[in-house]
Amino acid sequence: MALVYSVYFVCVRCIERLMENMLEALCLDRAFGSVHALDQFTLVAESGEIVGLVGHNGAGKTTFANVVSGILRPDGGRIRVNGKAPRAARRLLGLAPQHLALYPTVTPRETLRLFGGLYGLRRRDLALAIDETAESLRLTGFLDRRVGVLSGGQQRRVQAAAAMVHRPSLLLLDEPTAGVDPGTRRSLLEAVRARAEQGTAVVYTTHYLPELTELGASIAVARHGRVIARGGASEVLGDLPGEVRLSFDDEEVRVPTTDPAATLARILTSTARPVRGVDLRQPTLDDLYRAVAHAD
Repeated sequence: MALVYSVYFVCVRCIERLMENMLEALCLDRAFGSVHALDQFTLVAESGEIVGLVGHNGAGKTTFANVVSGILRPDGGRIRVNGKAPRAARRLLGLAPQHLALYPTVTPRETLRLFGGLYGLRRRDLALAIDETAESLRLTGFLDRRVGVLSGGQQRRVQAAAAMVHRPSLLLLDEPTAGVDPGTRRSLLEAVRARAEQGTAVVYTTHYLPELTELGASIAVARHGRVIARGGASEVLGDLPGEVRLSFDDEEVRVPTTDPAATLARILTSTARPVRGVDLRQPTLDDLYRAVAHAD
C-alpha cells in the first residue's frame, strides 16, 4: 500500500513555514500525569483542505483539538493558526467538541446569536450569518424551539452551526456525526464541503472512514499521541480490503476486495446459483490500522 509516512521526528527550526498553511501544529507534547496524550504530534493543514484525523480512542484526537483551540496548553511544540499563536487567533477558530455543549433552555437562534457575538459579529452581519448558517445546516424549521427539546441529531447540527457561524478560517470538528441519523450526516457533510470550497481549513475527526471519502479529505492517522501516516485518501485508503459476503442455500462465501460493489456485480453475472443474501463490508478503521502496522 502506497502510504505517505510522516512520523515527524522533526524540530520546529527545521521546517520553513509556508504561507498557504492555515494550521501548523508541530511536535506537540501534552501529558496528563504519566499518560502522554500527545507525543511529538505534528499536523499541517492548508486553506481549503479537509484533513480527516482518524484513530481509536486514546489516539490523541480530542486532546489535539483542545490544544489547537487554546482550551489546553501544550507541554511542548508550536502551534500557529495563519501565523498566529492560538490565543491571538481565537476569532479565526471554530470548534465543535465531541460531546454536546449547548444551553438546553435557549433556542438555536439565541445560541448562534451568542456565539456570533462572542466572535465580533454585530447587527446586520450577525443576522445574515445566522440565516446563512441555519440554512446550510437545515436548522430553519426549529430555530426558535428550545435546544433541550430537540433530537440528538438536531442538537449536533446546532453545535456545528455555533462553530461555523462566524466563518472561521480554521474549523475543528471532533466526531460531529457521532450517533446521528442519515439526514443529519448528509447536512453536516454538505456544510463542511461548502466551507472548505470557500477556503476554510477543516480538521475533521471521525471513526467512520466512508465520510472522509465523501468529503474528499486527506487522511492523518493518529496512534498513541502521534501522527503515524499522512497522505491523500487514494494513497491511504485505496488499497484497504473490504469484503463481499454472499449467502447461498448451503454456504456463505466471503470474498476480500478493494472494490466491493464491482466485485459483487462480477460475481452475480458469473453464477447461476440463487443468492439468498448479500452484505458489502467497506474498510474499517481496524483495517487501516492493520495496513499501517504491516507497512511499517
